[in-house]
Amino acid sequence: MSYPQFSIVIPAYNEAARIPRTLRAVVACVRSRGWAAEIIVVNDGSRDRTAEVVRAFAAKNPEVRLVENPSNRGKGYSVRNGLLCAVGETVMFTDADLSAPIEEAQGLFDAITRGADIAIGSRWLERSRQTIRQPLYRRFFGRCFNAVTRAIMGLPFADTQCGFKAFTRAAAQTVCQLQTIDRWGFDPEILFIALKRGYRIEEVPVSWAHDERTRISYLKDGMRMLQDIAIVRWNALRGRYGREVEPIQRATLVK
Repeated sequence: MSYPQFSIVIPAYNEAARIPRTLRAVVACVRSRGWAAEIIVVNDGSRDRTAEVVRAFAAKNPEVRLVENPSNRGKGYSVRNGLLCAVGETVMFTDADLSAPIEEAQGLFDAITRGADIAIGSRWLERSRQTIRQPLYRRFFGRCFNAVTRAIMGLPFADTQCGFKAFTRAAAQTVCQLQTIDRWGFDPEILFIALKRGYRIEEVPVSWAHDERTRISYLKDGMRMLQDIAIVRWNALRGRYGREVEPIQRATLVK
């Protein structure tokens, strides 16, 4: 059977209110651009009607399907679950708030076409493209965390945390099977793994609009991220990221 060229993964936790608007925007873009794509919403144990809303939407839009986590496991787990369930040749994830408009995915896809194994969106390469900026305190803490992450983990990227990344299927299969961080600190880990495995990573400037409804707490989650960085370094010392992994067989899509 034939598989879609692209898989777009959207992790979702208690997103019943805004996921319909998000899915309408993504489906409209996929159709207008002529992308052969599947859209995967990963429900992270939501306590609201997220799963029910997505199922109803998918019943009328064949591009969309729902993947359920066994419980609330975190964004990192949700992204990993979605990417490993994806069947496209190029797979990506984006935040449910579409802070980066889904049309910006074309830049990531183009980077993959040029030979990159992984393409990561960046809010900082061209700051003029930030249409709604974060409050000053969020920018300060975000840049501080990014600087610390880059220094400790040796990541040569302007923006490690942008929730807008694309992978070749092979790169996603390897990186996600080696990933260990389930919550907010997963972004630096997947980049660290990718560099350790010799993947070519291209950073792509994207438009970005800050959403005030973002759930991240720079104090509490920032401390967790620092703990996650320590875990990544420990995993590296133990050789955790050097082990061989087997590709996962693509499932047959049933609508």
